[in-house]
Amino acid sequence: MYLILKPILIYSVMTQSKNKFGLSRREFMRLSAAAAAGFSLMPALSCTSTSIPSPMKRRFGKINFDVTTIGLGGQSSLQWTPVGIEPVDIILKAFDIGINYYDTSNAYGPSQVNYGKAFRKLNLIPGQKGYNKELRDNIFLTTKTMVRWAKGGYPKLDKVRNSTDGNHGEGAVADLKRSLSQMFGNDDGTYPEGAYVNMMLIHNLNNPEEVDVVYKGLETPLDVNDNFGALVALRDYRDGTNITGLNPKNEKLVRHLGFSGHYSAPVMIDMIQRDKWDLLEGMLVAINVNDRRYLNMQYNVIPVAQAKNIGIIAMKVFSDGAMYTKEPAWSNKPEHVVRIIGTESVPSKPLIEYVLTTPGVHTLIIGTGQIDDNPLKCQLVQNYYAAQIAPDALSENERRELENIGARAHNGETNYFQLPDRGLTPPGNAKLTRSDGIRISWDTSYAGNEPVSHYEIESGCNIIGSVKHIPQISRDPFSFQVSTGKKFKIIAVDTIGRKAATEVLSV
Repeated sequence: MYLILKPILIYSVMTQSKNKFGLSRREFMRLSAAAAAGFSLMPALSCTSTSIPSPMKRRFGKINFDVTTIGLGGQSSLQWTPVGIEPVDIILKAFDIGINYYDTSNAYGPSQVNYGKAFRKLNLIPGQKGYNKELRDNIFLTTKTMVRWAKGGYPKLDKVRNSTDGNHGEGAVADLKRSLSQMFGNDDGTYPEGAYVNMMLIHNLNNPEEVDVVYKGLETPLDVNDNFGALVALRDYRDGTNITGLNPKNEKLVRHLGFSGHYSAPVMIDMIQRDKWDLLEGMLVAINVNDRRYLNMQYNVIPVAQAKNIGIIAMKVFSDGAMYTKEPAWSNKPEHVVRIIGTESVPSKPLIEYVLTTPGVHTLIIGTGQIDDNPLKCQLVQNYYAAQIAPDALSENERRELENIGARAHNGETNYFQLPDRGLTPPGNAKLTRSDGIRISWDTSYAGNEPVSHYEIESGCNIIGSVKHIPQISRDPFSFQVSTGKKFKIIAVDTIGRKAATEVLSV
């Protein structure tokens, strides 16, 4: 049987709290066997902080923060709360067990308000008696805006989606202030001095037209009397500047900026490549065991983000519940909230391990349906233990074995939110330019279910050169220089030798 969690990791988790748990060697071996079967790592432990060892952490890209390998997702019962579930208790439990990354959005209904209720209990409201600044300094709070424009009165453009649960009728700046008001104020538009979010993400980018809008005022001249994109305005609220005229008090309300996406890896790559200002420090991206069945993230956008040292947060680990009790479709009501911990055929732990051993991933977020004092029924505790895994704990062959688990859920067709697989694509924007000979240039190919290895340059049926594939982090193309020739092809080659060629380019 395949060992889901390597013994050295089980041993390290057990031994660091040996006295606390009082485990005999026989008990340790029993728990190791349970882990090998894909079940709970700690089936005998109470769902309390006194029974749980300190969480593993990873440096969060270029951000000076060590993030726990699991964060609390802002949806599930925090958004669509089933009868009998108290979302505030879920948030408090996450704090109790040591999770330090927290996710929410202006598109998640009552999620931010639920955080606000929890923050009051935790003394995280600046200016109030007993404010726990040390605790606030040691968590990372991320919210999102799905409004692409900085301010209200924006035009309706084809393929540019703007959405918020707020009724402010304004843009991304208003969403930022709404987040602070809901989580640190009274949800009346005001917020206390000293309130901030650690990061705001441009939420759910699907189309290149949306990226165009987000960069208006950065890539194009900034006209403060006209409208412009979210990024240039949010930069003002990060830096305490007023270049856009939207931050007259020179407030600093957000510390880092980023974006999220789960649909199109090419669009997400475009978002990163256009960032000449190094504004993007975080990326929330869909990744799970069925990723390679689609136009995948792990061989396309994730390496690009990793090359720019962007903090990478994984989502859709369980395909929004489609691995379990729901159909592959968007959740939108309490009945869609998953409240089980895996199944015999699709255990949850290996799905988490797969994601956290994807190169480049720093943490993942999972929505919690319910918590329980019985650790076997406590989603949060079970997911927490599954996330105690090192980035290199699984080999690539072991990761491929875990992909077989995903095939058991809807025959692997779980990722309804992701573009279908296109296979290896030819290099893009191939061109010939006369400059001290002939300069051949092209943009990245998109990988199929194997990584891109290199590009071959063909002339007259002969391969005349080769260029190694690396993540293309800007719009500067790959290039190859030749002195003479009339007709050329550029051929992308993946790691198992499959090829995709451009049309013939003629001088």
